[in-house]
Amino acid sequence: MANTYSQIYLQVVFAVKGRRSLIQSEWKEELYKYICGVVNGKKEKVYAIGGVSDHIHILISIKPNILLSDLVRDIKCNSSKWINERQYVDGKFQWQEGFGAFSYNHSQLDNVIRYINNQEDHHKKKSFKNEYLEFLEQFYIEYDEKYLFEWDE
Repeated sequence: MANTYSQIYLQVVFAVKGRRSLIQSEWKEELYKYICGVVNGKKEKVYAIGGVSDHIHILISIKPNILLSDLVRDIKCNSSKWINERQYVDGKFQWQEGFGAFSYNHSQLDNVIRYINNQEDHHKKKSFKNEYLEFLEQFYIEYDEKYLFEWDE
């Protein structure tokens, strides 16, 4: 798109189906590299990716000609297939339906990158459920409890 200029930074958050702790440290970095490849293949950019055994965070920049829902669908579909082909989990690996997406301006990127890179320590103090609800409240996103991620707590 000629003469189109944008700066769109989003933190995307999604969980393993049933919030099961299936992402193992032995192959987590490989998964992150694979996801980066999916995003880069769509000509978008990953600034940070991190998470724990039951969910991940990805800080990306996107162009205005891409639908975020299509990009996240492709990330989830391709990474699920990748995990299942390698038989990293017993049974079938799936991501939960839906995702959270939170926007930032350029001056906030360093803090968001630090936050994403520090997920392991962060979740020693705070559950994913509390983290996610805080995001929704902090960004003034209205939600209906029945449509939130499945909570197996």
